[in-house]
Amino acid sequence: MDNPGQVKNQRLAYILALIAILFWSTIGSAFKLALDHITFMEVLLYASFIAIIALSVILFIQGKVTLLLKTSMKDIARSALFGFLNPFLYYMVLVKAYDILQAQEAVALNYTWPIALVLLSIPLLKQKIGLKSILALFISFFGILVIITKGKFNAFDFSEPLGISLALGSSVVWAIYWIVNLRDKRNEIPKLLLNFGFGFLYTLVVAIITGSLRVLPWEGYVGVIYIGLFEMGFTFALWLTALRLSETTARVSNLIFISPFLSLFFISLAVGEKIMFSTFTGLFFIVAGIFLQQISRRRMQRIRKA
Repeated sequence: MDNPGQVKNQRLAYILALIAILFWSTIGSAFKLALDHITFMEVLLYASFIAIIALSVILFIQGKVTLLLKTSMKDIARSALFGFLNPFLYYMVLVKAYDILQAQEAVALNYTWPIALVLLSIPLLKQKIGLKSILALFISFFGILVIITKGKFNAFDFSEPLGISLALGSSVVWAIYWIVNLRDKRNEIPKLLLNFGFGFLYTLVVAIITGSLRVLPWEGYVGVIYIGLFEMGFTFALWLTALRLSETTARVSNLIFISPFLSLFFISLAVGEKIMFSTFTGLFFIVAGIFLQQISRRRMQRIRKA
């Protein structure tokens, strides 16, 4: 019989995870709407600053400020590197992709980061992949091809090669960040706060050099506050709490597959883009390949434990 406390925690984990996914699903629309009024550099600069405030509040509420004060020079050096990868490089590449592409294309192509993670794990983590994993990669790659060609394989004409390269490149940056972050066992919130602190400093330097500092229109402030809070700040804490409360991480993490399809709904509703059949179809194949990849990996893990 299930423990009532466990059932309650699992229910709460699902609720928190779904709230986090709901917010993350709106971010593609938020990026596109903000970019109608401000530049991609301004989005990154001000949203990073809002995220720092949000993460500081979370750290204070959790009573973990002392963890930040105990940070060693080695950890600071790590955060200087991690902050360059994320938020600085990752969001600079991603938001610029949103600036060039339709929001639906940027969302779908950015979701390829699990594919990049599998491929990079082979040389960087010395992991081996089986035939099912290779099949899963081909399924996802087919989905990418559908999106970037808009389903017109005979023409094979990339309408926005730079935007496509940036969207796919952002997934590679995120995968690299995830891999190097594996060995960092610090508490997540203090670590993330330091990373964002360095990321903000890097962005500020670039903004000063490029003359990107100015007073924003009110629509720009609304956009960066929303992105800073619900893409970079509070939502991450909700997701971590959901993972901690869940009986297994798989129960919660599998819910993330809802996110890209919800994103298309919000893009259609808020941005007014007509969702192309090729985008939906391509995204379906990408997610199907990733899902198959996860099933294959978990099966291999059970075999190794046995």
